[in-house]
Amino acid sequence: MAKDWFADTAARYDDSLGAMGTPEAIEPAVDLLAELAGDGRALEFAIGTGRIALPLAARGVAVSGIDLSEPMVEQLRAKPGGAAVPVTIGDITTTRVDGTFRLVYLVYNTINNLTTQDGQVACFENAAHHLERGGSFVIEVGVPDLQRLPPGERFVPFSITPTHAGVDEYYVVDQGLISHHYGVGDGQSRQISVPFRYVWPSELDLMARIAGMTLRERWEDWDRSPFTSESRKHVSVWTKS
Repeated sequence: MAKDWFADTAARYDDSLGAMGTPEAIEPAVDLLAELAGDGRALEFAIGTGRIALPLAARGVAVSGIDLSEPMVEQLRAKPGGAAVPVTIGDITTTRVDGTFRLVYLVYNTINNLTTQDGQVACFENAAHHLERGGSFVIEVGVPDLQRLPPGERFVPFSITPTHAGVDEYYVVDQGLISHHYGVGDGQSRQISVPFRYVWPSELDLMARIAGMTLRERWEDWDRSPFTSESRKHVSVWTKS
C-alpha cells in the first residue's frame, strides 16, 4: 500500500465512522487502554486521524503512532493536541520507532487490512519488538461471519439503505474478503472496494505465540462483556513474556 492511502477520503474519514465515532464507542476503549498503559507509554498501530489516540493522550498517556497514510496523519495533526502526538509514517509490519512501550494497540478491524498471513504475523512480531516485558498488545477485530455465507455463494450483503449498499465478497480458500460499498449523496454516486484477510481468534493466538506473547484476556467488546460463540467481534489482549 502506498503512502497516499486514503488520499481521496481522509478529509471525510471521521464523518464516515458513524457509531464508531461517538463517545459511546470511544470512551470504553480509552478506559481499557488507559488502564493497560498505566504510567507507561502507548503505541498505536495505524493511528489514522486520532480517533482513539487523542482522547487517550488527554488521559495523560504518552501516545505515539505509526501510520502508512500521510493524508490521514495530516487530519490528526490539524486537531487540538494532534501536533503533540509523535507519528512515524510507515508500515505497521516493519516500521520501528525508538524506545519500548507498555502498550501497543490496533483497533477497528485494521489487522484485516494486512491481506496475507505473513503480513499479519509480521504485525505481531513488530508489536512484540516494541513492547517492554509484561507489556500488552491489544487488537479489536470482528469474528469472520461465514455463518451467513450460503453454500456455493461468495456474496453476502451487510448493509442496504437508501443511500448505501454494502456487499462482502468472500474467497474462502485463502481467507480473502473484498468489501464493496456503493453510496449516493449530494447528487453523486460513489463506489469503493477494499480487500481484507479475515482471521480467526485461535489463529491470532498462534500468531501471538510465534511472536513470544500469550493470551491474557478476550472479551466481546471494550466493556469486558464475555466472549461467546455468538460474539461478532472481540477485543483481545496478549502479554509479552
